[in-house]
Amino acid sequence: MQIEFIPVKTRIVMPPADPIWDIIDGLDVRDGDIVFITSKILAIHQGRCIKQGSTSKQKLIEQESTHFLPYRHPDGFDISLAIVNNTLMPAAGIDESNADGHYILLPERIDELCKEIRSRLIKKHKVKNLGIVCTDSHTTPLRWGVTGITMGLSGVNQLNDIRGSKDIFGRTMHVTKVNLVDPLTSMAVLIMGECAEQTPVVILRNYKGIPFDANGSMKDFKICSETDIYKPLLDVFKKKT
Repeated sequence: MQIEFIPVKTRIVMPPADPIWDIIDGLDVRDGDIVFITSKILAIHQGRCIKQGSTSKQKLIEQESTHFLPYRHPDGFDISLAIVNNTLMPAAGIDESNADGHYILLPERIDELCKEIRSRLIKKHKVKNLGIVCTDSHTTPLRWGVTGITMGLSGVNQLNDIRGSKDIFGRTMHVTKVNLVDPLTSMAVLIMGECAEQTPVVILRNYKGIPFDANGSMKDFKICSETDIYKPLLDVFKKKT
């Protein structure tokens, strides 16, 4: 069977608050599907929108992040790098595109929301294996352009631990874990688009390269900054007090 990434065109999800259960209930899912949903519509679903002009974006960045680094770009605009949900992102993931004059924050309790959506779809469609992944766009240091990254999930096991395996020359692997979900998220976000496509949901079908796990979450996907190999860079961030 051919692997498919199926974009789902939806109605416009309107800030500042717009429940999306009609969109979720309208999805045609099958056993073994993984449903990628952009964080933006999940945030609007939760009412995580602030009217522009009611507060400064910098205050929101500091409010939403655990660590931040104020920075003035050489092109003359202020931007803060921030760590939020254990993810390094510009502006704490706060978005102004397709926002109708609002700042859209990241969703809260993302794993729990993914789990709720998964349970609802499993019950409706009577399937067993189903993954839900919350996506966002982020930048990569020293690269132009945005790519997709996973912000929360339910129902899939996101890592393949190959420590103890041997390479083709018999050398034992000591530290390598393979990220199974972010490459798929990146493809889903590429298909979703970044502007006026109105495709905030993509369904991955017939892919056998990631195991399903009813207990899967982001918990085991996160690295503490104290043990991260990028710790020397992360140490420059200010911890929110």
